[in-house]
Amino acid sequence: MPKLLCVYCSSSTRLDPKYYEAGERLGREMVMHGWGLIYGGGNIGLMGAVARTVKGSGGTVVGVIPDFMQVRELAYVEATELVVVPTMRERKRVMAERADAFLTLPGGIGTLEEMTEIMSERYLNLTQKPLVLFNQDGFYDDLLRFFQRMVAENFKSTGLAELLAVAPTIEDVWPLLHRPKEYQADALWR
Repeated sequence: MPKLLCVYCSSSTRLDPKYYEAGERLGREMVMHGWGLIYGGGNIGLMGAVARTVKGSGGTVVGVIPDFMQVRELAYVEATELVVVPTMRERKRVMAERADAFLTLPGGIGTLEEMTEIMSERYLNLTQKPLVLFNQDGFYDDLLRFFQRMVAENFKSTGLAELLAVAPTIEDVWPLLHRPKEYQADALWR
């Protein structure tokens, strides 16, 4: 089995087409760079676009979905492997354990919650796996400014840049996945 990249992203079907296009491009490049996908198991939105493209490009897709979502027919049943779990928490646990690295695409509160959980685990040295934020067209600029404020006002110690790398383009994602210990502060805020 190839290395698995855990991708956190939106399941919304009402996004600007540029987000789905970027998700499809990411899916193709994942396969080109030797990565399989592990993700939340959905067949719709940005999440579905990435999964279908990885699978259609000959890559491995591991979906992890809670049973209540599968019942609603939201599961990507064409996945190479579909793991059905009882709860959202169990889904996050399975994805985090099986992933070799994490990538956050634009998304909502669920995406943000998943990403910040991995940030916390990195801070507590519970994982050393890379975590990259794809800041497409500045989508996460306000969040990054908020992180800066957390540090400036001492709600978070310095060193935030060691927890999360920021990639403004898809091309910038791949080198960051291979050197998590070398995240630089200036790269976080660009």
